[in-house]
Amino acid sequence: MIDINIIRTDKELVKENIKKKFQNDKLPLVDEIYELDKKIREIKTNGDELRKKRNDISSKIGLFMREKKIEEGNLKKQEVVEINKKLESIEKEEEKLSLVIKEKMMVIPNIIDNSVPIGKDDSENVEIEKFGEPIVPNYEIPYHADILESFNGLDKDSAGRTSGNGFYYLMGDAARLSSAMLSYARDFMIDKGFTYCIPPFMIRSDVVNGVMSFSEMDAMMYKIEGEDLYLIGTSEHSMIGKFKGQLIKEDMLPITLTSYSPCFRKEVGAHGIEERGIYRVHQFEKQEMIVICKKEEEMDWYNKMLSYTVELFRSLDIPVRTLECCSGDLADLKVKSCDVEAWSPRQKKYFEVGSCSTLGDAQARRLGIRAKGEKGNYYVTTLNNTVLASTRALIALLENNYQEDGSIKIPQVLRPYMGGKEIIKAK
Repeated sequence: MIDINIIRTDKELVKENIKKKFQNDKLPLVDEIYELDKKIREIKTNGDELRKKRNDISSKIGLFMREKKIEEGNLKKQEVVEINKKLESIEKEEEKLSLVIKEKMMVIPNIIDNSVPIGKDDSENVEIEKFGEPIVPNYEIPYHADILESFNGLDKDSAGRTSGNGFYYLMGDAARLSSAMLSYARDFMIDKGFTYCIPPFMIRSDVVNGVMSFSEMDAMMYKIEGEDLYLIGTSEHSMIGKFKGQLIKEDMLPITLTSYSPCFRKEVGAHGIEERGIYRVHQFEKQEMIVICKKEEEMDWYNKMLSYTVELFRSLDIPVRTLECCSGDLADLKVKSCDVEAWSPRQKKYFEVGSCSTLGDAQARRLGIRAKGEKGNYYVTTLNNTVLASTRALIALLENNYQEDGSIKIPQVLRPYMGGKEIIKAK
């Protein structure tokens, strides 16, 4: 949610930003909010004048009563009663208008950074840099589900019986390898100075509304029937929600946390759910990083966080590239975002394995997260980034470490988490 002062002082900036995001249907909202805000400020001014008048009259009542001017005092009391009735009506109208304004403000997209390329969708995202040589070996790389099945590592048939499409069992070395990657990612981030956290895996609706847009919520979140709880789609949700309504001492900033969680996603959309593999599923595990900082530190942390994910994947012998998300591909709360994509030697192209984003103070405004500084209180800046998402990272590791004999070479950094094992052989 943007600062309403931006609409008060520069409506055209907000409209131009909406156009850059190709959401022209939201343009009328800007003028509607502007007029509603003007009306509510007039109501507040009227209310303030009435309260001042009431205070003046109240002070005179005491004087009349002391001077035994009972009739005059009672008349003034009646005036106070009438003013209170007007104030009650005004306050109800103010509350009603405030709710309408908030609803409309919640769907106005955040002001994007000037560096964000303008484009309609992800097909117009811009490559920034490649890391590692994207090699295609002179032997065939099988589909990842076939690789996993070759060492009895994947069972989707049983998961279909227990849970339906979009779920899976990882077995044996595959399950151990997935856990090893998550443990390594956890320790990698701890070594970077981040505090490790395991958060709640369910959150209330007021937290959901604070961390994401309505369209994202509908497409992603699973609602717990009969309760005000949702399953998290990423631990960023509960990690940012941890600070809801808090006033943080400025000397505690930046707050740097890395969190583990399972993630649950409906995956609603045209792409559907992949039938055989584990690329797009309803459930996976993830190591995440979040930063809460001052506005002036925002881009330093953004670049630092992005570099950590690149460094981690390169340590797993996986070539990656970074891709700047264009304006039309940015979620409404985001100021700037960059995808990390891993090389697929089987498909001979890159695919998304993570995303680094700064949301400015949008989440902080929705959730009431402020810092107490020397010059007063202010809304903090929030950033998040994927360290490692289990299923997609596993696919990238399998393909890039697949050997001609069908075995999987285990990267050096993972071997301590695999009991010293150097290779996984097909059964």
